[in-house]
Amino acid sequence: MTTLVIHAPTRKAQQEDKKSFDDTVSSGIGEGYAINRNLFVQLSPGCGVIILCKDRKLRAEGELVKLIPTEKTSNGVQRYDVYIKNIEKVALYKSEKLNRNGVSVI
Repeated sequence: MTTLVIHAPTRKAQQEDKKSFDDTVSSGIGEGYAINRNLFVQLSPGCGVIILCKDRKLRAEGELVKLIPTEKTSNGVQRYDVYIKNIEKVALYKSEKLNRNGVSVI
Protein backbone atom coordinates (compact mmCIF):
# COMPACT_ATOMS: atom_id res chain seq x y z
CA MET A 1 0.00 0.00 0.00
CA THR A 2 1.31 3.45 -0.91
CA THR A 3 2.00 5.71 2.06
CA LEU A 4 2.78 9.41 2.21
CA VAL A 5 5.26 10.38 4.93
CA ILE A 6 5.28 13.97 6.21
CA HIS A 7 7.55 15.57 8.78
CA ALA A 8 6.06 17.95 11.35
CA PRO A 9 9.08 18.90 13.48
CA THR A 10 8.64 20.78 16.73
CA ARG A 11 11.79 22.83 16.08
CA LYS A 12 10.48 24.20 12.77
CA ALA A 13 7.05 24.87 14.26
CA GLN A 14 8.63 27.06 16.95
CA GLN A 15 11.06 28.86 14.61
CA GLU A 16 8.89 29.44 11.54
CA ASP A 17 5.31 29.51 12.83
CA LYS A 18 4.50 26.14 11.24
CA LYS A 19 2.15 23.48 12.59
CA SER A 20 3.72 21.12 15.09
CA PHE A 21 3.27 17.36 15.20
CA ASP A 22 0.61 17.74 17.92
CA ASP A 23 -1.27 20.42 15.97
CA THR A 24 -1.19 18.31 12.80
CA VAL A 25 -2.43 15.21 14.61
CA SER A 26 -5.23 17.05 16.43
CA SER A 27 -6.45 19.02 13.39
CA GLY A 28 -5.97 16.27 10.80
CA ILE A 29 -4.37 18.78 8.42
CA GLY A 30 -0.71 19.03 7.45
CA GLU A 31 -0.20 22.46 5.93
CA GLY A 32 1.95 23.49 2.98
CA TYR A 33 3.93 20.36 2.07
CA ALA A 34 5.95 20.65 -1.15
CA ILE A 35 5.22 17.42 -3.03
CA ASN A 36 7.04 16.80 -6.28
CA ARG A 37 4.94 15.69 -9.25
CA ASN A 38 6.57 12.22 -9.35
CA LEU A 39 5.40 11.63 -5.76
CA PHE A 40 1.99 13.28 -6.19
CA VAL A 41 0.95 10.91 -9.01
CA GLN A 42 1.47 7.93 -6.67
CA LEU A 43 -1.05 9.22 -4.12
CA SER A 44 -4.82 8.87 -3.93
CA PRO A 45 -7.49 9.10 -1.23
CA GLY A 46 -7.31 6.09 1.05
CA CYS A 47 -3.54 5.67 1.01
CA GLY A 48 -1.72 5.70 4.27
CA VAL A 49 -0.16 8.77 5.85
CA ILE A 50 2.63 8.75 8.41
CA ILE A 51 3.26 11.92 10.43
CA LEU A 52 6.70 12.12 12.01
CA CYS A 53 8.40 14.40 14.47
CA LYS A 54 12.04 13.36 14.34
CA ASP A 55 12.94 15.95 17.00
CA ARG A 56 10.78 14.25 19.64
CA LYS A 57 10.71 10.77 18.07
CA LEU A 58 6.93 10.76 17.61
CA ARG A 59 4.93 8.96 14.95
CA ALA A 60 1.25 8.85 14.02
CA GLU A 61 -0.52 7.05 11.20
CA GLY A 62 -3.74 7.78 9.37
CA GLU A 63 -5.50 7.73 6.02
CA LEU A 64 -5.26 10.31 3.24
CA VAL A 65 -8.53 12.13 2.59
CA LYS A 66 -7.33 14.67 0.02
CA LEU A 67 -4.50 16.94 -1.09
CA ILE A 68 -5.48 20.57 -1.64
CA PRO A 69 -3.02 22.66 -3.68
CA THR A 70 -1.88 25.93 -2.11
CA GLU A 71 1.03 28.07 -3.36
CA LYS A 72 4.17 26.97 -5.20
CA THR A 73 7.72 27.05 -3.89
CA SER A 74 10.26 29.47 -5.40
CA ASN A 75 11.47 26.68 -7.69
CA GLY A 76 7.97 25.76 -8.87
CA VAL A 77 7.09 22.74 -6.72
CA GLN A 78 3.40 22.68 -5.77
CA ARG A 79 2.59 22.83 -2.06
CA TYR A 80 -0.40 20.95 -0.68
CA ASP A 81 -2.43 20.87 2.49
CA VAL A 82 -2.67 17.20 3.46
CA TYR A 83 -6.04 16.17 4.93
CA ILE A 84 -5.87 13.05 7.09
CA LYS A 85 -8.48 10.98 8.95
CA ASN A 86 -8.39 8.11 11.45
CA ILE A 87 -5.11 9.34 12.95
CA GLU A 88 -3.62 7.29 15.74
CA LYS A 89 -0.37 7.93 17.58
CA VAL A 90 1.98 4.96 17.41
CA ALA A 91 3.75 3.93 20.60
CA LEU A 92 6.87 2.58 18.88
CA TYR A 93 8.76 5.24 16.91
CA LYS A 94 10.21 4.20 13.57
CA SER A 95 11.94 6.78 11.39
CA GLU A 96 11.44 7.01 7.61
CA LYS A 97 13.70 8.53 4.97
CA LEU A 98 12.50 11.95 3.80
CA ASN A 99 13.45 14.20 0.89
CA ARG A 100 14.66 17.76 1.43
CA ASN A 101 11.02 18.96 1.50
CA GLY A 102 10.26 16.74 4.50
CA VAL A 103 8.13 14.23 2.58
CA SER A 104 8.41 10.83 0.92
CA VAL A 105 6.25 8.11 -0.53
CA ILE A 106 6.89 4.53 0.53
